[in-house]
Amino acid sequence: MVDAAQHYIEEQPGGISACPACSAAPAAEDMARRARELEGATLALSLPGIHCAACIDTVERALNAAPGVREARVNLTLKRAQVKADADVGAADLVQVVEGVGYEAHELDAGTIAATATDRRGRELLMRLAVAGFASMNVMLLSVSVWSGAADATRDLFHWISAAITLPAIAFCAQPFFISAGRALKARHLNMDVPISLAILLALATSLWETSLSGEHAYFDAALTLTFFLLAGRYLDHRTRAAARSAAEELAALEVPRAWVLRDGEEVQLPVAELVIGDLIQVRPGGRMPVDGAIVEGASELDRSLLTGETLPVPAMVGQDVSAGEVNLTGPLTVRATAIGRDTSLARMADLVAIAESGRSRYTSLADRAAKLYAPGVHILSALSFLGWFLWSGDLRVALNIAAAVLIITCPCALGLAVPAVTTAASGRLFRRGMLVKHETALERLAEVDTVLFDKTGTLTAGAPEATNLDAFDDATLSLALALAEGSSHPLSRSLVTALRARGIAPAPVAELREVPGYGTEGRLDGRRVRLGRAAWLGAEAGGETATWLQGPDGLAEFTFTDSLRDGAETAVRDLLAAGKRVALISGDAEGAVADLAARLGIADWTAGALPGDKAARIADLQAQGARVLMVGDGLNDTAALSTAHVSISPASALDAARVASDIVLLGGDLSPIPEALDIASRATRRIRENFRIATFYNVIAVPLAVAGLCSPLIAALAMSASSITVSLNALRLR
Repeated sequence: MVDAAQHYIEEQPGGISACPACSAAPAAEDMARRARELEGATLALSLPGIHCAACIDTVERALNAAPGVREARVNLTLKRAQVKADADVGAADLVQVVEGVGYEAHELDAGTIAATATDRRGRELLMRLAVAGFASMNVMLLSVSVWSGAADATRDLFHWISAAITLPAIAFCAQPFFISAGRALKARHLNMDVPISLAILLALATSLWETSLSGEHAYFDAALTLTFFLLAGRYLDHRTRAAARSAAEELAALEVPRAWVLRDGEEVQLPVAELVIGDLIQVRPGGRMPVDGAIVEGASELDRSLLTGETLPVPAMVGQDVSAGEVNLTGPLTVRATAIGRDTSLARMADLVAIAESGRSRYTSLADRAAKLYAPGVHILSALSFLGWFLWSGDLRVALNIAAAVLIITCPCALGLAVPAVTTAASGRLFRRGMLVKHETALERLAEVDTVLFDKTGTLTAGAPEATNLDAFDDATLSLALALAEGSSHPLSRSLVTALRARGIAPAPVAELREVPGYGTEGRLDGRRVRLGRAAWLGAEAGGETATWLQGPDGLAEFTFTDSLRDGAETAVRDLLAAGKRVALISGDAEGAVADLAARLGIADWTAGALPGDKAARIADLQAQGARVLMVGDGLNDTAALSTAHVSISPASALDAARVASDIVLLGGDLSPIPEALDIASRATRRIRENFRIATFYNVIAVPLAVAGLCSPLIAALAMSASSITVSLNALRLR
């Protein structure tokens, strides 16, 4: 910036103006413009199809080789690319580059997702854990000297040094517990952090009291050790989750940030926020609809799979309504905007997701339910111990020590570790089976599932059509079909090209090849017109199967297709039914395709033509009847359902919004681990309940000793640590 400004000043004719006020405005404006040109732009792309290091290398090489690109980095976990490029490089250019090497790409609004790029909470917890561990080790060294026989002034000095280390360390490290407890008390209820905070504060108060009176015992090491164990549990809990973004924000990031608009007869690019109802918007082939509207010019085909689940593109003609988020495939379209911004169908879907997420957040975990019973009893017992000993002995110091011992020995450290220790062990096992658990209560909810709903396209199926009857045709017919298919971007044409190239078929010498948007491709072979496309265009009678038709010298030929099953789909459905789960299929695809797949997998309960709201409503109805629904889906049309369900799973190949809305992500393409995940979740829940019983048994033994004055706060802290270790070892049995 400084160099650019200096260079600008030096180049001005006549030097700097004598009137600073006259020259400052244009100079500053020009400098800002030149600075923007120097800095370039940072663009974000969503890459739902990448899955390995080879994918990263291919995409990065292609992007870095593109004109105007300065640097491109691909993040496999987020399935996202960050590209630094010159100011004149557009996202559409980069999308075309990525698609050119065989990967799907969508533009993301970098400003919308910037706020969620860092995991601040995880870093803060780790930093507090490190400080607590370092401080506790130093205080423990001082305590060893006291236990070894240091007395009088030496002992008091070590206690005061321990206090000087402990007080600021606790003030920093225990903030998560103090803040949570304060919020709970402000809302007039108790949670697990209330007795935790009281135990820490009472241990500090007792230690300071003892130190000020030159007492023999101080418990600064106990307070720090307690904080360290609790922070370890809190950090384990945090690490079991990978999601740090809202699904509604991810949906907002998928909205098209800019659009080409006809204004005063000229085509200009404007931010979507500046569009108004009635604007004429140009949508090029491969572009995503920025608004809801009606087509006023052009013919094409629309890919609605992400929004509705329909496998095949649908024709787009003048007068037809379109929705934001649909992809224009084959021909340019002019669309008159009828709904913009928060009124579009995509924005309404984001609202559905946000509402559903807020409903799921009201789920109460096992630990919180235990706290409702546990916390009041602990506080009452500690208060009664203090009051009883004070009335009996009249010694405030003794009464305070015993009350502190009771509160420390009953501190829910074991309960605080019971859940994260188990979920970490279970999540590790599921990760090795290709499943990433994202949400803190996902395993508990998964253990309660009795109904499983599957989406079809991209979930039970691979989402890619495969030709089924190529063996029925001779090489000449296949050669002609290949030549025509290579001129189209239609999914059936792309599938046909892939299959025929794999067979070693060479394309026929078709001339004048062109694509007719919404219908197919045509050309000339030996002077005769040949076509590949829709049945109605070729005068054929369409059957119930997914097909494309060829019109050649020998007449009509029908190429049929089927959507291949995803790996493990049959196994997953069979095992779920064998385990007594209710299994249903709900899809936005056509009735014939859904019925065929349901029959193939043995699913009796299926629904076709379901809109995103219909899926969420179906799940809400089932859950209102007492069912606990697991939703498995992958598209934009599934995000509301994924968020509404009791628990949800999406494949790694799903769109970002679906992955973020789900509780668990399948890292591979295989569905067979899903039944095993339900079994592991049930076992994990049993382990959590066992840990609660272990902690309760420990309290039944230890609490009477503390109330009777037979345990000092230090012994109470050691006993509390022993129970925490026992709970952790029990959790490891899941491995």
